Amino acid sequence: MNYCVTGLQWGDEGKGKVVDILAEKTDIVVRYSGGANAGHTVVIGDTRFALHLLPSGSVRADTICVVGNGVVLDPAGVIVEIETLKEKDISLDGRLFISENAHVVLDYHKDEDRLREESLGKNKIGTTNRGIGPCYSDKIGRSYAIRMADFADLDRLKEKLNKIVVYKNKLFAALYKAEPISADEIFEKCKKYAEVFLPFITDTSEYLHNAINADKSLLFEGAQGALLDLDHGTFPFVTSSNASSLGMPAGCGVPAKFVDEFVGVIKAYSTRVGAGPFPTEQNNEIGDTIREKGHEYGTTTGRPRRCGWLDTVASAYSITIGGIDSVVLLHLDTLSGMDELKVCKAYKIDGKETTFFPANEAKLSKVECVYDTLAGWDEDISAVEKFQDLPANAQKYVEAVEKLVGKPIKMIGIGPKRSQMIIR
Repeated sequence: MNYCVTGLQWGDEGKGKVVDILAEKTDIVVRYSGGANAGHTVVIGDTRFALHLLPSGSVRADTICVVGNGVVLDPAGVIVEIETLKEKDISLDGRLFISENAHVVLDYHKDEDRLREESLGKNKIGTTNRGIGPCYSDKIGRSYAIRMADFADLDRLKEKLNKIVVYKNKLFAALYKAEPISADEIFEKCKKYAEVFLPFITDTSEYLHNAINADKSLLFEGAQGALLDLDHGTFPFVTSSNASSLGMPAGCGVPAKFVDEFVGVIKAYSTRVGAGPFPTEQNNEIGDTIREKGHEYGTTTGRPRRCGWLDTVASAYSITIGGIDSVVLLHLDTLSGMDELKVCKAYKIDGKETTFFPANEAKLSKVECVYDTLAGWDEDISAVEKFQDLPANAQKYVEAVEKLVGKPIKMIGIGPKRSQMIIR
């Protein structure tokens, strides 16, 4: 089986845990989009791993890990992750492959991200200031882009950096009155990066197709969530890449037809980080309760997440555009102890009811949510092993969500650990 795992909300759904579990029965895990703005958490026993760029399968010592061409890679961040895994006796030697065509995030991208956000004031998008958007901008612009392959020719890389830094300094001085950056300092860092990464850099498209021909099983891992997709999300409050499953083929060079099952991940409620539309947001005691019980603070930024009721209109939209076959519902345990629960089943826009999510800021600003109200449960469900052993109201909640999203819920998360997953 080849799987593709993507988030169906605004990110932070718990994809890392799902990828880790599915990686047990796959040979290769492929990260195909995004950058260090993603945060994937895996908990093994009492050890918590927070990964931002390495595939979540990295924590399994015998899993091959591939970083595809669609990722914008921060070398400094990857080195930290590699060293962190080494400290836990997990080595990536011989099992990490990074696309030579992946673009590189450098210091001036982070500077540009920060300066641009500061200049927007109250209209800021809410980026993580990790340089992701500016790096993708350089990728699209082509003339000022650095890719992993450039580390193989340091003389040519130095020439390119000198040209880029002259341009960036003019840009930063004119727009932001910023201090100049040093091409030499950046090049010295790049020399160190080259020493680390040259053994890992390869043509990953060729590698993956050879693996497919050898009947290896692949697991494709998305970053963020479908509602943050650059083309299909809540633009402009989105990320800079195709975060839905639609980004998979372009992000690694493998056609979607090779995927046997597209798996979508949702939480039992909704969250969002930063600005942008959020129809079911509960900016009240309910939202505060969900945030504290669900530990809803960003893996990457530590920012408190906005919280609200589950929005199945939005999730069903992500399922539709992404060709999702099955769903994983996580954080069901967070809802324990609430007297009643609400699920958004439709929107009203200008008096008309719809169940198709409008990925348009103007329309979303007019949305009135139509809710179903369900009874809650008091029991602690964190140790339940079988679906039929969940409280009756918890079962009804899952079944109601399943009906509204139109796809089978095959796994249910009841805690952060590997063992806290009910398989249906």
